[in-house]
Amino acid sequence: MSAFRRCAENMKNTPRLIWGTAREGMIDDWPDGNIAAGVRDGRLTYFIWFVMFARRFALMKAKPPSAEDFATGQRAMTYFEPVEMPANNLRNLFEMPVLFYAIVPLLLITHKANDIQLTLAWAFALLRVMHSAIHIGRGPVIARFVIYALSCAMLLAMWIGLAADIISAG
Repeated sequence: MSAFRRCAENMKNTPRLIWGTAREGMIDDWPDGNIAAGVRDGRLTYFIWFVMFARRFALMKAKPPSAEDFATGQRAMTYFEPVEMPANNLRNLFEMPVLFYAIVPLLLITHKANDIQLTLAWAFALLRVMHSAIHIGRGPVIARFVIYALSCAMLLAMWIGLAADIISAG
């Protein structure tokens, strides 16, 4: 099975709360569509946190930890290693997405939003969902990297577009 097929299979199992539809929130009023993309990315963060919590709880129930398992940070990491992918993904969601959370209000405040920015915002949010599905599903690293790189390119394009619009308005 190809990496992208595995990603698609993982995404089919992602709750509708996060995935929704491509047109959800994309109404004629641009700010609402962009805010919807931001909310979608925020729901992804909470979903991944819930998956991490559920997997850690299941591990602790199946293999109750001893005091020694948590004596040091390293020992705690070793104990949770079998279920650590959601935690790793949650950390990822506080890296590049933070720049996304920053640009959305900047676009709204500066009135520099347009259909291109909206498309880039939705592409970023959907690529982050795909990245998370591969990450917590233990999908292939190369597919996860390609999707990560594409999401970074979408975000970079948003920032370049904002900078260009501000400079040209001069």
